[in-house]
Amino acid sequence: MILGMSLATFTMIHVIISLTAIVTGLVVMFGMLGSKRMPGPTAIFLMFTILTSASGFLIPPLLFEKPLPSHMIGILSLVLLAIACFARYGMKLAGAWRWIYVLTALVSLYLNVFVLVIQSFLKVPALHALAPSVPPTEPPFAVVQGIVLVLFVFRRYRPISTPKPVRKLSHPTAYKSVNFADQSTEL
Repeated sequence: MILGMSLATFTMIHVIISLTAIVTGLVVMFGMLGSKRMPGPTAIFLMFTILTSASGFLIPPLLFEKPLPSHMIGILSLVLLAIACFARYGMKLAGAWRWIYVLTALVSLYLNVFVLVIQSFLKVPALHALAPSVPPTEPPFAVVQGIVLVLFVFRRYRPISTPKPVRKLSHPTAYKSVNFADQSTEL
């Protein structure tokens, strides 16, 4: 029992949380690529990605008998997410915090997708047949992970630039012509 739920129920909830984090993360990532602010999906992505990493520590045998690679990924993801949340909500993306947020959020999303690929090769029979070792190390697994990495690395992010102040110009006919000859020179 985990938090009053059977292991199967808890694992299903963990998977749903993870998939929600990945889907909203991809939406947010494509929003970033288009320089679109997406406060709702961003909050969902960050919250569900934190829940994914945190809930992963509760699944046996992931309880701390000895540190596993999954623990390292979870810890790294939580550190990156803490920085991303601080950059986004604490520093409001000011200055360098904008690219710090983008980098930490995207690496967190990548780590989540990385684990999804590993779990897919372990749990989906057709994929497991292509890479039967645990953890998967065969060429098909390496190719899929390489494709995922390339898709994340070769994205270009164009941050929303701060708009420059606009000088209001008056209408050209608003200027009066001044004839200095008509001016009085009295002091």
